[in-house]
Amino acid sequence: MSQGVPLNPATQLDFNQLIALQKQIAGLAVRRKHIRSAMSGAHLSRLRGRGMEFDEVRIYQPGDDVGCIDWKVTARKGSTHVKMYREERERPVLICLDYRKSMFFATRGALKSVVASQAAALLAWHSISHGDRLGGLLFSDTDHAEIKPTRGRKGVLHFLHRCCQSTAWQQPHQHHDNIPFHETTKRLRKVCKPGTLIYMLSDFRGLNDAAIADLTQLARHNDVVLISIYDTLERQFPQAGIYPVFDGKSYFNVFSNQKLQQHMLQQNQQQLTKIETLKSHHGIHHLEVATHENINQCIREQLWAI
Repeated sequence: MSQGVPLNPATQLDFNQLIALQKQIAGLAVRRKHIRSAMSGAHLSRLRGRGMEFDEVRIYQPGDDVGCIDWKVTARKGSTHVKMYREERERPVLICLDYRKSMFFATRGALKSVVASQAAALLAWHSISHGDRLGGLLFSDTDHAEIKPTRGRKGVLHFLHRCCQSTAWQQPHQHHDNIPFHETTKRLRKVCKPGTLIYMLSDFRGLNDAAIADLTQLARHNDVVLISIYDTLERQFPQAGIYPVFDGKSYFNVFSNQKLQQHMLQQNQQQLTKIETLKSHHGIHHLEVATHENINQCIREQLWAI
């Protein structure tokens, strides 16, 4: 866009506006049911708190977490051994942000990609206010961009800059050779160290068995918060007709009929069922944000309930 032409906040990212969201984090100061002492950090009960660094392997003792059993050492020595961790002084927080084609869509409010980015900015500012180190993983239909955890304001500014400079905002969306969703969850498993707080903001299109398996593994040693970004059209498909849609780059028409409605609603329900299974069986947290909602209020109220 040429210099001097104002950005459309519903369809484009404004770096300065993402920075300004820092002023709203006071309302995002999430409290939990059981607050730890100041010496233990600011994170609370149902989220594990600060990450843990590997310390040693020792013989299993009653009360140890069976999930920490080191099976290789156990097999080699003939007695059960567990991995021990010590608490980190700073916790890594990783924000995984979806910039695939399906995120450049909305019928109300702002594009899903814009809403996700604004929510990510709020979470980023909130994270460093607790002394955590912020990293990120941006993924589109064609590439991934990894951002190593960095402490302080510098880390947030770098993350927000990478969001605004993502090629997903500048290049036409491709219709072929798209990277499967599970490739992102697979990469997450490689880059996340135990004790990381993971926020994943997406519409979760393409959430298949491989991705579910990856998220389940991640949840064993990390806190995983899935944040579904959706447009109301995806939950309640309109009556038959022709509807104009803007994807951030061009306008096109969507033809709605009963068969398409049933297909879309069934697909959406299947996706929600998968996420609910992750939530109920694997301790993964799930939030939802609609494209027309107040992002700050929506996230604050739902995080409060975790």
